[in-house]
Amino acid sequence: MTIKIKELPLSERPYEKLEIYGESSLTNAELLAIIIKNGTKNETSVELAKRILKLNENIESESLNFLMDLSIEELEQIKGIGRVKAIQLKAVCELTRRINKPSYYRKKKIKEPKDIVETIEGEMRYLKNEVLKVIILNSNNEILKIKEVFVGGTNFIEVSTKNILSEAVKMQAPKIILAHNHPSGNPNPSEKDIKYTENIERASQLLGIQLLDHIIIAEEKYTSIFAYRDKRK
Repeated sequence: MTIKIKELPLSERPYEKLEIYGESSLTNAELLAIIIKNGTKNETSVELAKRILKLNENIESESLNFLMDLSIEELEQIKGIGRVKAIQLKAVCELTRRINKPSYYRKKKIKEPKDIVETIEGEMRYLKNEVLKVIILNSNNEILKIKEVFVGGTNFIEVSTKNILSEAVKMQAPKIILAHNHPSGNPNPSEKDIKYTENIERASQLLGIQLLDHIIIAEEKYTSIFAYRDKRK
């Protein structure tokens, strides 16, 4: 027998629930059901959404980041998800990524690592590959520019000192911060990360540029390599 959303109690209908109680009252499954719109012959859109959410390998986490990693073809393999629904889901994922991308950061003053994380984590925490960014600052620690200097595999690959510092030199900027992500979800720096940071720090000093920090972003967590290094001393 076909189960229809309109046959459910009002409190269990995602559209009506959002309208009456607000979007924050909906579960992940209910929000996903609104995007999916229709269920199948044997299940409601909410039940279909719950089945999709079970694809999350980290089942204890309520994070929806795993949806970012699913391709259109992988989504189509889910019973009840055709090509149109798969495309709709990918479009929503991309909208989410773009919403999280800072639209305005110039002249934002950086006082602590958290300020950098809040500025760039939205566009970095969903990435499957490692990305290295250079945040270029003026003498007041205000952001002048954020430059992406490397996109690689799942392991950090060294970028030449020239590529790291060239933009800061060109802009005659006195300070920089490095930031890269760990797709593994582990925010702790490797020995290679620490050694690489120290090499860049020495090279920066020779050019009169101060490397303030190197921050690792991993999902909902982050680590300052400078703070991590200081604790080990």
